[in-house]
Amino acid sequence: MKKMSVLLAATVLASAMASAAWSKTLVYCSEGSPEGFDPGIYTAGTTFDASSRTVYSRLVEFQHGKTEIEPGLAESWTVSDDGMVYTFKLRPGVKFQTTEFFTPSRDLNADDIVFSFERQLKADSPWAKYVAGVSYEYAAGMGFPDLIKSVEKVDDLTVKFTLNHPEAPFLADLAMDFASVLSKEYADKLQADGKMEQMNQMPLGTGPYTFVAYQPDAVIRYKANETYFKGKEKIDDLVFAITPDASVRAQKLKAGECHIMPYPNAADIKDLQTDSNLKVLEQPGLNVSYLAYNTLQAPFDKAEVRKALNMAINKQAIVEAVFQGAGQVAKNPIPPTMWSYNDAIKDDAYNPTEAKALLEKAGVKDLSMKIWAMPVSRPYMLNARRAAELMQADLAKVGVKVDIVTHEWAEYLKLSKDKARDGAAILGWTGDNGDPDNFLDTLLGCEAVGGNNRAQWCNKEFDDLVKKAKKTADVAERTKLYEQAQVVFKKEAPWATIDHSTEFVPMSAKVSGYVQDPVGVHRFDGVDIAE
Repeated sequence: MKKMSVLLAATVLASAMASAAWSKTLVYCSEGSPEGFDPGIYTAGTTFDASSRTVYSRLVEFQHGKTEIEPGLAESWTVSDDGMVYTFKLRPGVKFQTTEFFTPSRDLNADDIVFSFERQLKADSPWAKYVAGVSYEYAAGMGFPDLIKSVEKVDDLTVKFTLNHPEAPFLADLAMDFASVLSKEYADKLQADGKMEQMNQMPLGTGPYTFVAYQPDAVIRYKANETYFKGKEKIDDLVFAITPDASVRAQKLKAGECHIMPYPNAADIKDLQTDSNLKVLEQPGLNVSYLAYNTLQAPFDKAEVRKALNMAINKQAIVEAVFQGAGQVAKNPIPPTMWSYNDAIKDDAYNPTEAKALLEKAGVKDLSMKIWAMPVSRPYMLNARRAAELMQADLAKVGVKVDIVTHEWAEYLKLSKDKARDGAAILGWTGDNGDPDNFLDTLLGCEAVGGNNRAQWCNKEFDDLVKKAKKTADVAERTKLYEQAQVVFKKEAPWATIDHSTEFVPMSAKVSGYVQDPVGVHRFDGVDIAE
């Protein structure tokens, strides 16, 4: 079966490249397979690239290359003086994509907005658990079910959100991938036909590209949305060639088999930069990589044990081996380019002798543990297996035996959320909206335990600080609260913070209009390629 998939992928790609003779085709060598195509039920950037940023749109959008908000499906909005009511005026005449599997009979209206959010907010919605084993994790982790009192249709082109309390980053949250707008008409048809899971397999939205087909673990095909409300894209056919190995992605790029690739190996960057047929964009990443201890499991339930293990890990050696200078050691859970970063915090110094003494003091002897290593390259961690091997060697020096485990990416993401997960998992995050809340509450808040909070860590002092910050409009006051929260985090050490990376995007010199995004997504609207 695998040989057949590879052959099919090669055939599809050859066909795609050949089609450039009469249409513009862009091939993107993506790093992994999407978990599905409904951005509401997932959190991984790989999935968002393949779904929300190609097929879908949102009420508001991030400007290309920035975290500032601009109109999207909503052409304007107002906010009440108390910050509790947001009223959006929808753009008239926005059309849903016409596909081989569905033909819309009407334009976008407020019913679609209400449906897209209520399915994530109401436990009794027939769409609440329409895909087995998944839920609206991002909405839950952001506290939306408690935050949003109601989403109401005022008229066909007006929708009103009423909140239970002010929420400073609310507008930015609505530009995030999980807030993508789906077609209620399409959903109703799928429900009537008993085919609800098709929403996650055959997506339909209002975005720049229309979904055509997906060969699992091989190829995703899209075509330009002829009725896109911002105008048809210059690229006629968009192809995701799924290529998990970074070296193979680089080879394909150099051979002209793809036009853009993400997450190159650090060792390949210089070669890519010196290739006259290519160009390599780079920028500091709004990201962090970390090792999340399961704080519900002994002995990782003790802060002194976690801090001892942190002191045993040589993070500088990991950054040098994995990133070869294109990154820096992380001491905080947010990157230094983000406002409210607390630079006064002192990192846990690498000190194996002291680490061993602290473990003995805590009564920990002959500890065996697992370190989970991600199977894919991400901007914040290019080679988790190599990082895990270095941690394994470091921890052996203090008497800790480490077994390295991994799983296929979608399974890894699923299993690493389990409260009963053993050991510690390497993961990371690229900010989704430029707000500290998107790191501190989304990844470490009590409501995210069992979801994005892979450390399963619920600390009341920390949680109170970040919850208060998100309800505060004053940026200076929010900054103080987030700085205090970082102090609590460092004292309790639910993670070993590993690195913040520089992000590189190599591409053909023929590509124009591609803009690196600070929130880490790969967008193809506005992109062109010379023939």
